[in-house]
Amino acid sequence: MEQNFKTYLFDKMGVSTVAFKQLEPHIKTKKVLKGEQLLKAGDVCKHTFYVEKGVLRLYGLDENGKENILQFGTENWFVTDRDSVYFKEPSNYYIDALEDTTVILLDEDFVELVADLNPSFRKKNEKLLHNHIRHLNRRIHLLLGASAKTRYLEFIKLYPDVLLRVPQWMIASYLGITPESLSRIRKDLAKQNFTKY
Repeated sequence: MEQNFKTYLFDKMGVSTVAFKQLEPHIKTKKVLKGEQLLKAGDVCKHTFYVEKGVLRLYGLDENGKENILQFGTENWFVTDRDSVYFKEPSNYYIDALEDTTVILLDEDFVELVADLNPSFRKKNEKLLHNHIRHLNRRIHLLLGASAKTRYLEFIKLYPDVLLRVPQWMIASYLGITPESLSRIRKDLAKQNFTKY
């Protein structure tokens, strides 16, 4: 049994030891190699992926074939295409692994089972969903109105462990800027920090 997910169920979702014993046989783990895809555009997404270990990214392609990264997922993050999962529509996105990654596959049946065994789960899950929407709104606001430097600083707060694990061009894609702009921002910040001391 994967330890991070077990801790998440106990600590964040309030699952009891008795309930966990009933859930354990239904917990499906998948190991994904670096570069392997969990979802392709055009397919219906059947799972939400809990990242036990590793890094995933969710991205789409624009009409010129350029990648636009919507989300990174590291340990203890959830990654999915919500439209596809909940409305059974073909996805517009891709999900792949940026490192050898272990994920927990969460489907609708598993979520219902947790809710049946744990009455407080629905309320906690709803709070998580609202938190996700809050982050999406913040991201849209930053993309529409914040400077590239501000977006980068917010990225560091949100994903402190991603900087050294993914290529710089992917971070630039997430921020909606060119790799050259990201390089300039990083140099400017390094100079500012250096002159403080």
